[in-house]
Parts: sequence; C-alpha cells; structure tokens
Amino acid sequence: AYPKQDKAPEALEEVHTADAKTIEAVSAHLNLPVNESIKTVIFKTEQGLVMALVRGDHEVNDIKLKNYLGALDITMASDEEIEAALHSTPGTLGPIGADMKVVADYAIRALTNAVCGANKAETHYIHVDPSRDFEAEYTDLRFVEEGDASPDGNGQVKFARGIEVGQVFKLGTRYSEGMGATFLDEGGKAQPLIMGCYGIGVSRTLSAVVEQHYDERGIIWPKAIAPYDVHLIVVNGKNAEQLELGETLYRELTAAGFSVLLDDRKERAGVKFADADLIGLPVRLNVGKKATEGIVELKARRGGDAEEVGQEQVVEAVRSLYEGLE
Repeated sequence: AYPKQDKAPEALEEVHTADAKTIEAVSAHLNLPVNESIKTVIFKTEQGLVMALVRGDHEVNDIKLKNYLGALDITMASDEEIEAALHSTPGTLGPIGADMKVVADYAIRALTNAVCGANKAETHYIHVDPSRDFEAEYTDLRFVEEGDASPDGNGQVKFARGIEVGQVFKLGTRYSEGMGATFLDEGGKAQPLIMGCYGIGVSRTLSAVVEQHYDERGIIWPKAIAPYDVHLIVVNGKNAEQLELGETLYRELTAAGFSVLLDDRKERAGVKFADADLIGLPVRLNVGKKATEGIVELKARRGGDAEEVGQEQVVEAVRSLYEGLE
C-alpha cells in the first residue's frame, strides 16, 4: 500500500527541461527527488499501443503488464511508432492528453505534485496529480525490490543469487512465417503461429545440485541423481581375500537392484577414500582387514559413523541405510 502524499496539489504547469530526457536528468534539472517523477514506457501489443507508468525509481515489469492485459505478445514500441501516436519521442513522454490505454502502478496513485513528460520536445509537466490530470487503470506493475514487504506481509523481500538451469525462448512469428505455419483465426483468415521453445541444461542442473550438496571433501550426491548408489572399496587391491569378498558383494548388491561402483585399484587406501569423498556416492562400503572374518564397514557419504556389518547382512544393511537418505 502506498499512502497518498500529504501535500496540497498545485496547478499543473509546463516547464522547459532543455535536453534532459532521463528520469535522473530531469529530476536533477528540476531539483526534485526521483521518486516524485513518473516514468513512462510505451509497449506494443496485438491490442495496440499501451502506456505503462511507474514511479521514477521503479522499473516496469513487462510480464505483469502482459498478464494484466491478457496479451499474447508484448514488446517495446519503436521510436517511430511512438512518434506517430504521440508526436513525441522517449524522454518527454507522459499520460496527460495521451490517446491510448494507460496502465499505472499503484505507487503512481499516491503521488501529488509529480513530474511527467508533456509529449512535447524539451518540455515536462510539474505539479501533476494523477487523480486530477489523467485517467489510468491501476495494478501492480513494477519489479519487486529488496526490502519490499513480502506478499504475506510477514517480512521483507530478500534477494539471493541463483543459477539458470533452463531457458524459455519467445520466438514470435519469425520461423512460422518462413515455414508457412499458420492457423485460421475466428474470421477465417490465416495467421502465423506464435512460437516458443524451451530447453533444460543438464550440465547446468548438475552444477546447481553440486552447489547445494557438498562439503569440504567433495560432492554429496542426492540419491535421486547419483551416478551410482554404492561405492564399494576394496581397501587393499593386492589382497586376495579382500578382492574375493569385494567381487562377491558387488554381485550380491547388483542382483539386489543397486548400482555399484567397485574400486579394486592397486592404489593406497588414502587415495581411494579421498576419491570416494570427492565422487560423493550416497553409500560407501569398505572391504578391509576383516574381510577374512566376512566383516565390512558401511557408512553414508553425508555424515554418520562407519558401522561393521557381517557379509550375510550387507544387502539389508545397505538397503536400510540407503532408504533413509535424501
């Protein structure tokens, strides 16, 4: 909600603003705050040209405008289209006397003695009172800003960094016109299809997952997208008993439906453990010195201590641990 400014409205007046055309330049020229000016942006839709108004320190959200209008397509109007409609160019545009639909953000309604373009070169209006000097339809039209009240009224908006994992492209009629892809409108006239496309970046998605699931030792894959379920490490790749038990457990776990990465390399144990942490599979099974007793170590990649498990209980123990992971 924007409370009405506590000012007595003054008579509308035209003033010369020389070559000042940006909100900042006009405000500086008139020695007025930017948030007491009206920013005017003209959009082109299939319904015709539409004038959008926001406060000088705000920006128009074209998606909000598109949704409010129920428009199929919305683009910035060209200078030529604006000049033909208003006999003026960007920098001195405004709603007073404009012969087109005007849609304004709620913040505009609260202004008194504001500044806007006069649709005349090097000229602006001062002492503009929206309720007195022009008609507009009001809606939420601006981009949200950090510090704004949250939609539920229980806090403030906070911005955070994100990562793009997919894209949606608006293609318009560029390709449909070239291909002759049309439909019949309600008047029976052929019209080009309005096209769009989307794509999901697999590598970007994986990067986003890793940014959310890792520790100082490496990746911690969520089980839904982990490349394997179990990392089975034969601690000493030169030991026959460990190799035999490792291969047996590999077959048993695979038969039970788990995907298993078997590390039977002739590398030092520390190298294997470091690689396992770096790769980050959900469950780790270490076949070590107690292989002769049929005992192995079981642990989750995300926290938790290792526990010793007998060979006969390995499959059920892995299943129980795995099902409890995210």
